[in-house]
Amino acid sequence: MVLHRNLGPYDTTAIGLGEMPLTIEDNLGWQQGIDTIHAALDAGCRHIDTAWAYYCSGGEEQTGEKLVREALSSWHGPRDEVSVATKVGHYRNFTDGTPTWDVDGRPENLILRGKQSAKALGVEAIDLLYFHRPDPAVPYEESIEAIRQLVDEGVAKYAGVSNASIGQIDIARRILGDRLIAVQNQYSPIYRQTQDTLDYTGKVGLGFVCWSPLGGYRRKKDETVFDPFRAVAKAHGVSYQQIVLAWELAKGSHVFVIPGAHRPRTILDSLRSGEVRLTAQELAELG
Repeated sequence: MVLHRNLGPYDTTAIGLGEMPLTIEDNLGWQQGIDTIHAALDAGCRHIDTAWAYYCSGGEEQTGEKLVREALSSWHGPRDEVSVATKVGHYRNFTDGTPTWDVDGRPENLILRGKQSAKALGVEAIDLLYFHRPDPAVPYEESIEAIRQLVDEGVAKYAGVSNASIGQIDIARRILGDRLIAVQNQYSPIYRQTQDTLDYTGKVGLGFVCWSPLGGYRRKKDETVFDPFRAVAKAHGVSYQQIVLAWELAKGSHVFVIPGAHRPRTILDSLRSGEVRLTAQELAELG
């Protein structure tokens, strides 16, 4: 059984599916995306993370949310057990012919995009809606007030913030109160700069959701960082990716991971990370 934890009011899996690779550049096609989501759900995954901005730059908007909707509507399992998170505030564009990301945290934009997300997902209320990334051109309070309005209006049940500092988390806590349940920040062996927010969320009772928990795939990275994880994996007879995810989950009972996947076999491997038991010595060695 896939490891379960409480994310706010949701009894869900600590290992979710990060949908982004299924609908941005270099994805393997719509049906492969459906098959990958179905494989995850059939294996017991009960949390899917997507975003308004998960689409190919220059292509149809919101394809990630639309893919999740179709996958869930065509799945024959218990839909009511699955929580879906999405995010607003990002969008795609081209810069000198290169696919890029940009932000728009204006309240009117977030309110519009939040309603579009609910429509694309085919739900009356989004389970968990994140403010995707701070917009330096807009006061953070104004963006979070827009997220609160979406919750107040019933467009979303609960809220989260992503790519947030401790100061920004506190602003969101003040404005959203107990409707704020999660912080989604980048965290992995090659990106530990958010350790402070991981620790802080544990102290104040919020879920900490690691994005790119395996280091990501869109940029080159120093693979030697994973050598200690490969050594532990060899001793356990599992993939080093399982060890990385198990190490992150061991950081606290409030920690969740949302590894991405291009294929069913990838997410099926990741979902087994909750079965790995790392010793105190191994955890100390991994840092």
